[in-house]
Amino acid sequence: MFSTLANILSVFRMLLSPVFFFLIIAEAAYLRQASLAVFLIAAVTDWYDGEIARRSGTVTNMGKFLDPLADKFLTSSAFLAFAFLDLVPWWMVIVIVIRDFVITVLRSIAESRGVHITTSKFAQWKTFIQMAVLYYLLLLIVGGETGWIHEAAGGVIDTLLEPTLVWLLMFAVTLLTILAGMQYFIDNRRFVAGLITGRKEFAK
Repeated sequence: MFSTLANILSVFRMLLSPVFFFLIIAEAAYLRQASLAVFLIAAVTDWYDGEIARRSGTVTNMGKFLDPLADKFLTSSAFLAFAFLDLVPWWMVIVIVIRDFVITVLRSIAESRGVHITTSKFAQWKTFIQMAVLYYLLLLIVGGETGWIHEAAGGVIDTLLEPTLVWLLMFAVTLLTILAGMQYFIDNRRFVAGLITGRKEFAK
């Protein structure tokens, strides 16, 4: 099942997600610093597994399912950690996580049936902004726990993590996530309707 290197990297990324989560929520500064390294390692595997699969000609249906799922495990673990640390509202994170996993599962089902769904420009921008905010929060959290960085820019970090600013950034991500999800269902309403009704002429 996981015989290809690309699939193994995807599974590895999924396994790193809970490791990252428990490191980032830890109180010890060195563990939070380690969480950044774990996240970056996981992010690198995201690039390599797709590249390896394409170059080696080992793109599989399992890989098409595992790769995006592993991505959602990683990003969801980060947003859940931010909520656990009381940096962002839980309801926003729950909306983002549920939407992302639902769309990922639907896309995987579509791929398994030979239906290729092109990611819209709007969805691509949503993902870009979502990741930008994720890295923004992650780097500031870790920077605030790193002595020399805190000494040099502690005031700036506190300003950039000001609750109202963080709330606005997360609200923007949540709104974009909802809108991108709505667009997905509208653009692929025949496929989704086919899954709900069981009518094969639609769900293909």
